[in-house]
Amino acid sequence: MNAPVKQVPMTAGFPPNPVLVKGDGAPLVYLHGLLGQEWGGFLDALAARRRVYAPAHAGSDEPDELRDLDSIHDLLLYYDDLFEKLGLAQIDLVGHSFGGMVAAEIAATYPGRVRKLVLIDPLGLWRDDAPVQDYLLVPNERRAALLLGDPARADVRAHLALPADPAEQVAALLHRISALASVSHFIWPVPERGLARRLHRVKAPTLIIWGEQDQLVPSLYAQEFAAKIAGATVETIAGAGHTPQFDQPERVAASVLKFL
Repeated sequence: MNAPVKQVPMTAGFPPNPVLVKGDGAPLVYLHGLLGQEWGGFLDALAARRRVYAPAHAGSDEPDELRDLDSIHDLLLYYDDLFEKLGLAQIDLVGHSFGGMVAAEIAATYPGRVRKLVLIDPLGLWRDDAPVQDYLLVPNERRAALLLGDPARADVRAHLALPADPAEQVAALLHRISALASVSHFIWPVPERGLARRLHRVKAPTLIIWGEQDQLVPSLYAQEFAAKIAGATVETIAGAGHTPQFDQPERVAASVLKFL
C-alpha cells in the first residue's frame, strides 16, 4: 500500500478503521471489493485530483467486528458513523464489487450524503437465468480468474504473489482470508439482500462501469442496475473482467474523474 493510513476511532466498541487517505481536493470515498483493502494505480490516479479515502470493510481487518454486525443494514450504520468521524458531510462515492453494492445501499439509504455515485461491477442484484458465480468455495486459480483474470497473466501473478518473508507471507494470507470472510458474512451464498427494492431511492447522478468479460457478475447486470437508478449511465470496458480498474486503471480513472 502506498497511501498513508489514518486510524479512525469508531463508536460502540469497534476498533479504529485503518482508512487509507491520499490527495487533495473534494472528498471521494472508495469502497473496496472482494480482495480486501488495497491501493494501486487506479486510486493514485484519482488522488491526483481528489482527496481519496479508502476504508477497510468492517471485519476485513478485525474479524471479531462481525459479531456486532448481523446484516448489511448494520454495515450501513457503521459507515455512517465512519463518515461522521471523518467529518464528511457529502461525498462522491465509488464502490467496486461488494463495495459497489454497499455504495448503492448507502446512496439509497442516505440520499443526501452522496453527491455522485460510481458503481464498478457491483454485486447486489440476482437473476436466476444469469447467476452470480461462487467465488468462495472454489480453487484459488478459479477465484483468481473470477476476480482478476487469467491466472497465467503476468500482472495477475504479480498482484497475487506473496512476500518472501515467512512472517509477512502469513500476514498477507490472513489479510486475504479475512477480507473474503468479511464480505461473505453479508452476502454468501447469494448476494441478494433486497437492494433492487431500494435502488429507486438513489438521487445521486450515477455512472455504472462494467468489465465486458466479467466472469463473476455477467455484464447484463449493468443494465439491470441502470434500469433501477433514474438517469444512470453505463460504460462498458472492453477486454476487462470483474476488476476493470485493475485491467485498465488509467482508462477507468479517467472515466470516473470526467464523470465527477
